[in-house]
Formats: sequence, C-alpha cells, structure tokens
Amino acid sequence: MRLSDFDYNLPEERIAQTPLEPRDSSRLLCVDRASGAWEHRVFRELPELLRAGDLLVLNETRVSALRLFGERPGTGGQLEVFLLRPAIEHGDSVFEALVRPGKKLLPGQRVQFPEVDLEAEALATTDSGGRLLRFVGENVLEKLATIGRVPLPPYITAPLINKERYQTVYAKTPGSAAAPTAGLHFTPELLEKLQAQGIELARLRLDVGIGTFRPIKTENIAEHVMHTETYAVPEETAAAVNQCRGRVIAVGTTALRALESAGRLAGEQGSGSGSGERVVAVEGETGIFITPGDTFRAVDGLITNFHQPRSSLLLLVAAFMGYASMRSAYEEALGKDYRFLSFGDAMLAV
Repeated sequence: MRLSDFDYNLPEERIAQTPLEPRDSSRLLCVDRASGAWEHRVFRELPELLRAGDLLVLNETRVSALRLFGERPGTGGQLEVFLLRPAIEHGDSVFEALVRPGKKLLPGQRVQFPEVDLEAEALATTDSGGRLLRFVGENVLEKLATIGRVPLPPYITAPLINKERYQTVYAKTPGSAAAPTAGLHFTPELLEKLQAQGIELARLRLDVGIGTFRPIKTENIAEHVMHTETYAVPEETAAAVNQCRGRVIAVGTTALRALESAGRLAGEQGSGSGSGERVVAVEGETGIFITPGDTFRAVDGLITNFHQPRSSLLLLVAAFMGYASMRSAYEEALGKDYRFLSFGDAMLAV
C-alpha cells in the first residue's frame, strides 16, 4: 500500500482545540472488527461495552516536556527551547532539548531566561540534532515550572487553561513529550466503576517522543524509518496479559506499540521453547512500525482517538481494524461531526 491510500480530508474546524468537560463526556464510536458494524456511544458508557475478565492496559507516562523562550546573552536574539526529558546520566539539571534556531546555540554557548534569573549552557549536540542543556542557578526545577508552557501539538493553537488537562488522571512517570491522548477520556470514577465490574487494569510506560508529530515523507511506506521511544512492560503487567481470560484492550496506540513490542520479543524468545506467552516483561527502546498486513500477538482491542491523515498512527489503526473498516469508521465519524485528534473523541475497536 502507498501513503496516499491513507489520506483523507480533515477540515480544520474538526480538529478539537480544547478538551471537553468532564473528561468522559467525549463521544465513542464502537466498531466491531469482525463485521465492521459501528455504534455511537459516550465514553462514560465504556463499562457497558466491556466484560468481566477484560484487561485494560494503560500508559502511565507523564508529560514532562516544557516549551521555553529565552535569549542569547549580549545579542538578545530569541531562542525557543523545547525540553524533552531530564538527561540525568549527564549530571544534575541537564536536559535533552530541541532548540530553534539550533544554529544559534552551539555547544559551549548559553541561553538566558531573565524573567526567572536562569541560564543554560549547551553541552553537546544530540544524535537527533537537539542539544544537551545544563541549567545553572538556584531552584532550577521550580523556575522551569514557572516559565514553561505545555508542549501542545502544533495543530492545537488555543491556549490550555488547566495544564493537567493534557495529562491522564493516572499519569505517573515523567518522560513524555506528548500525552497518550486516548487516556485523557478516563476519570477516577470511571476507572473505579470499571474495576467494580470485574474489568482489570494494568499499567506500562511508553514515553511519547517528539517524532510522533513528524509526518511520513515517503510514498512507499516500507521506506519510512520509525522513530524510537523508551518503553517498559513490568513483570506484573506481563503476567496480567499472559493470564487474561478475557480481551486485552490497549488504551491508545502507545500502549499497543509497547505490548506488541513485548509480544514480538516473546515470540522470538519462545520460538524454540513453545512457551506460548503473549508478552514478556521488558524495558528498553522500540521503533516498531505497525502497518497493514502485520499480525497482532498481544492485543485484542484498542481504544484510540482519531488521527491525522498520512500518519503512522493511522496506519497502525488500519492494521488493527482492517483498511476498509478504518476508512468506513473515519467516514462515519466525519459525517457525524466527531471531534478529531488529541482533544477529540474516541473509538473502541474490538
């Protein structure tokens, strides 16, 4: 298949600019993968759509990236700094960052943030073209929190009043440059209701990288090189998946990528032993690129938002649902005025 097969017209007004309140009031398009039939529901009705024994797997990563605006000492030239994650392996108060314009901040040069009396030095250039920045000053983390802005996706232009609305209610471990947005629909009360009905919850981590917003540039999908992301499937989560007697449902494409990465490792490790495990516990990096024709070892269902045209996320959804079913579901959502992308509505495919 070609990249152009995954194009569709997404009107600008259909891109949700602000999150709904409460979180679970979003619409939910339920799709039967076997028949392609759909049903229109509301996200808070999720307990009615799942069964006792089903397992929801949540990505508990927390968005820790920050967007800052500084200036070059002496010249006053403006720099935009996007802090991706702490790089503690290089020392205290060191972060991996993207800088615009990058050519204006070479290793050894500094950037100032005068409003909080903070300064950072570029230590080195990263493999991806970013910078390692060491911040100098007192109360660095507190000052960064004061001046840092939420790193919303580029297609969201409206200001976010409450920063926590771009975090899931179960976000725990810092490390992401973007939120795992399928999880934004859950409330603590909904999670409690699901568990009360015998639906199990398990957690993993996949730190969403900035590459998630980078478009595929090759018409031949096979030529695309997927960005890598750090992930971890704990022992207890692997056990829950392997022992699940219902359906394993990934909450978001990030959870699915982590589970299927752990599933491929299970297949490799068990190929000669006949272990039959769906996944193994693992911590590392994955560059898994899921496209139509791939098989799924770990996941039976998926909760996801509606994604951009020509994106790796849309290819993943088409691989899981089937290409025709994906096209039909997206046409239905567009025809019924669903809200799209990060703050938009959701889809359940089982």
